[in-house]
Amino acid sequence: MRISRRHFFVLFFTLFWSIASSEFFDILAQEPPGSIDFSLVQSDPEYQEDVQFFVEVFQTMQKNYYQSLNSDDLKKFIYIFGTRLFPRLKAAQKSQKYIKWRSAAYLVDALKEEEDVFSKFFPPKDAEKYETEVLGKRIDLGIDGKLTDDGYEVTWVEPRSDAYEQGLRQLDVIYQIARKRVETLTEEEIQELLTPLEGEKIMLRYIQADTKKKKKITLLSREYFKQLAFMVSTGVESVFCIQIQRFNRKTGEDLTAYMEQIRNYPGPTSLIIDLRGNPGGPPLAAREISAFFLKPGEDFAYFQMRRRPRANLDVPEIPEEYHYDGDMVILINEKSGSAAELFSGILQRKGRAELMGVNSAGQVFLKSMFYFSDQSMVLLVTARGHHPDGAVFSFDGLDPDVRTDDREDEGLIRYAANYLIKKRQE
Repeated sequence: MRISRRHFFVLFFTLFWSIASSEFFDILAQEPPGSIDFSLVQSDPEYQEDVQFFVEVFQTMQKNYYQSLNSDDLKKFIYIFGTRLFPRLKAAQKSQKYIKWRSAAYLVDALKEEEDVFSKFFPPKDAEKYETEVLGKRIDLGIDGKLTDDGYEVTWVEPRSDAYEQGLRQLDVIYQIARKRVETLTEEEIQELLTPLEGEKIMLRYIQADTKKKKKITLLSREYFKQLAFMVSTGVESVFCIQIQRFNRKTGEDLTAYMEQIRNYPGPTSLIIDLRGNPGGPPLAAREISAFFLKPGEDFAYFQMRRRPRANLDVPEIPEEYHYDGDMVILINEKSGSAAELFSGILQRKGRAELMGVNSAGQVFLKSMFYFSDQSMVLLVTARGHHPDGAVFSFDGLDPDVRTDDREDEGLIRYAANYLIKKRQE
């Protein structure tokens, strides 16, 4: 649905006046002192710079967004910005960056489609944080733990971090960080020391859990991909469960070890893939893991961008020893979105897996990040996902084969495991 003139103005006036509980909207509700001379506003260098930035944001959306935009909508926004938003925020002594970035966020929200919950403007710090999270990356030492009487007990070491490569493992106890004794530090201070800036080196002294030997290592804070796939117990013999919290470029690598373990089980097996709460990730990651379950070379899905040829994805080829042909159930819920829906929907439509849970998010989109010179960024939906036969993924989400609206989340894995055992017996 395109933005009508009435819809645009209703959207903005509702946005600016209806949320009085927010400090930001309280500021907007205040009249600036004196009357507004729009000619003076237009001559303000900061106003002119902001308007040029809005034009750049609009042109980026116009070129890349999955739906066409109307340039009249930009003119309407600039008018509202100059007559209402800019004077009020200036009167409230907000900085130019705050005015520019906050207003750009409202511009993107006003221009995007109603069903689009992804497209968004990010100031520089938020942009950096989002990119790190969505790509499944971290920049730190890769260590999680808890403070005990003996020191800082390691509860998790990221497998791709420098700490793991240098031998630190779960249950090891760190007693010195950067020449500071752990017993003199708070939990917050320890966390700060374990998350240094990229490129920094931190010295640790710790006691190995198995040998009780004291060790000393110097770790480099660097960027790495988090492990986001984990084997979860089902409580049922011969039924395995892999939980994927989010997709990233290493998801296929993580699954390889699990699939080898499952294939080596002596006897028939069944598999649960838990994608509840998985917001997605790169579509190519969903394509990559499809190779464990689908025939190589067959069409997987495609994305259609405006005025461009469709981008086809096929099923890649992997060594036969990792391919899995057993019965499968994929768990989904309302927070399973994007690449998680893409993977689930394709396997369901091809008859390779049954879906269990509740309807997914309905957001199978291709999303791209576009940065500006000030390091702010706009995330845009650039294409919608399609099945190989041309059917588009619905905004209503995926319909599960087995609906479990009234079932407790923690019991769903056991329920799915028993379902698979019964299916195997039948």
